[in-house]
Amino acid sequence: MATSLLRVPPPQELLRPLAVPERLLLGPGPSNVPSRIRAASGRQLLGHMHPEVLQVMDEIKAGIQYAFQTQNRLTLAISGSGHCAMEAALFNLLEPGDTVLVAINGIWGQRAADIARRLGANVYELLKPPGEYFTPQDIEQGLAQHKPLVLFITHGESSTGVLQPLEGLGELCHRYSCLLLVDAVASLGGAPIFMDQQEIDVLYSGSQKVLNAPPGSAPISFSERAREKLLKRKTKPPSFYLDMGWLANYWGCDGEPRRYHHTAPINSFFSLREGLAVLAELGLESSWERHQANCTQLCQGLLDMGLELFVKEEKARLPTVTTVRVPEGYNCKDITAFLMDNHGMEIAGGLGPTVGKVLRIGLMGCNSTSGNVDRVLRALQDALKRCHRSRL
Repeated sequence: MATSLLRVPPPQELLRPLAVPERLLLGPGPSNVPSRIRAASGRQLLGHMHPEVLQVMDEIKAGIQYAFQTQNRLTLAISGSGHCAMEAALFNLLEPGDTVLVAINGIWGQRAADIARRLGANVYELLKPPGEYFTPQDIEQGLAQHKPLVLFITHGESSTGVLQPLEGLGELCHRYSCLLLVDAVASLGGAPIFMDQQEIDVLYSGSQKVLNAPPGSAPISFSERAREKLLKRKTKPPSFYLDMGWLANYWGCDGEPRRYHHTAPINSFFSLREGLAVLAELGLESSWERHQANCTQLCQGLLDMGLELFVKEEKARLPTVTTVRVPEGYNCKDITAFLMDNHGMEIAGGLGPTVGKVLRIGLMGCNSTSGNVDRVLRALQDALKRCHRSRL
């Protein structure tokens, strides 16, 4: 028998039913997926070139244009996570020898600098301590000194909880013949951003934060300035999968008949479409106000508990991800494990430069409610009473 040739038996764990616990995800992402968006991802699969799927893609494009506040025709969703969108932006903008200035005040600037170096770009770093943001004077000094073709900056730095002011940075970059690239993975829908008005050249985000869709699709948009840079490349982008010329065609952004490029994650697109629809129905301004109100309630509750917020300036606090210093004598891993085990709730420790220093509490999309603020504060109080105090 053919089965006699088998040397690896069926794994016993796959012969058992799938078991997934119910948890409240109040970390920096992913967020819980509401039933409407879960139902969308459970729809029957269609082909990636079927007209119904192309229509959904058109609706996603319109939703991204609304969420980004842009009229850019080169607007689409990458088939991948926010990291994939970061690579798509850098892969398409930069060629070997190009100069890029990366504003680093957390892990996402560090990651962008790493990717740019792998591309053979000349990378210069503009540094701020974690918990602080960049002023226009900081940016102008870097632009004048290094004369970059691209400036990378993070709008919502989820590793530190900082919301970066963007007003005036686009105009400043263009004065120095530089393109402005902004990471808005953690901030989109939770804090105001106006791509066209703020003269942002490339903006990207992710599906799994405020949009409450599963991870795996990432909105991105290129201004006409950025699109012209793509058209003037001397070399092809190093990734075929993330080549914006091919993706622009598949997404109907170039006015040409659509051609097959890759087999897209169709059901992820269904989810992303619904996440954008929920945001459109609520309205951007209402979403921004709700996230800010719940963040303010959370911050006040943490202060009332005697805890110390990591970001000192209130205006610089990211409404979607709040960072609070780990109280002296506690281990952050003990606290996060206690909340998971005893309250069915996820909050996270630090990331990158904040590892071991902070707790990160996320309130994004459907999870951003006053009730969830009360719930996480009660759980934290319980953890601080019951976790053993021990020196790190």
